[in-house]
Amino acid sequence: MSIRKTSLALLASAALTVSLSARDQIKIVGSSTVYPFSSSVAEEFGATTKFPTPVVESTGSGGGMKLFCAGNDLNTPDITNASRRMKSTEFQMCEKNGVTDITEAVIGYDGIAFAQSISNKAFDISKTNLALAVAKEVPSKDGKSLIANPYKKWSDIDASLPNREIIVYGPPKSSGTRDAFEELVLQNTFKKMAVYTDLYKADKKANKKYKKYSILRTDGVYVEAGENDNLIVQKLEKNKNAFGVFGFSFLEENDDKVQGATINGVHPTPDNISSSKYPVSRSLFFYIKNSHAKEVPAMNKYVDLFMSDKMIGQEGILTEIGLIPLPADMAHKIATSVKNKNKLTLADLKHK
Repeated sequence: MSIRKTSLALLASAALTVSLSARDQIKIVGSSTVYPFSSSVAEEFGATTKFPTPVVESTGSGGGMKLFCAGNDLNTPDITNASRRMKSTEFQMCEKNGVTDITEAVIGYDGIAFAQSISNKAFDISKTNLALAVAKEVPSKDGKSLIANPYKKWSDIDASLPNREIIVYGPPKSSGTRDAFEELVLQNTFKKMAVYTDLYKADKKANKKYKKYSILRTDGVYVEAGENDNLIVQKLEKNKNAFGVFGFSFLEENDDKVQGATINGVHPTPDNISSSKYPVSRSLFFYIKNSHAKEVPAMNKYVDLFMSDKMIGQEGILTEIGLIPLPADMAHKIATSVKNKNKLTLADLKHK
């Protein structure tokens, strides 16, 4: 072999070594709600193992899925966090790009808080009235048709509610919290109202959106405030009329600044969320790209730590920052599935 060819081979070998060495560090993206939990595990991992602290980015659940499903290349993330379950369409996007060996992990529960400044009087709202406040289209007074949402004040919806401007700061479309809020509040409410369902039945193709209606207002009442939930907390401190939508962990973290409204008379507390008494409760997830495990040796150890009692158990470290733990038997079952690298299927996602 010539000196030039030998040099090129050595350079290529060195580049490969650097590339693999750089990937000793795990890449994690996804949910802003799961971000503080994932970051805490990453810090613990960096402090207690020989591996560098993983890089965790808050991209929103939807944004994380797009990055995660882009392919198997080592430039793509190893893990994506999600504050709602992976969608069938996202799974199919992964499959299309060759990401076919995925394991799903559930880490605990979270409630979606509807919060306001702590300086305000306590606020109770029914889930139905909350849906009517933020939906783009609502039933007319006679209930026979849908109209553009006319409500400007809470008292416009129900005379028993305060004579106070409706303004809600919430997450953008890329957020799993937004997805869960739309499903648990809007879809869950409107699927029981004939004015929506009759439109769908009359023309299923043209009126598909009314089957699971979840379109939020775009007239300045619902204001997208980005993926950083701390910014919403800051806005609530400045605007006493406003409400914010974010995960329970941020409510607990900022209980000196904001308070959660009761929904259907139920407070957002750990017990009420884990028992599903609080009507806007959900599970939290992360997804593992098993094809990276061999070339990113830190992955398995990180996953083991995240799923351990030390982190997500009843007295785990993450409960101190707002994670609501799974029941012990469920936690054990899920941890075993993750340990065995059980492969997620499309059928799993269609079965709730």
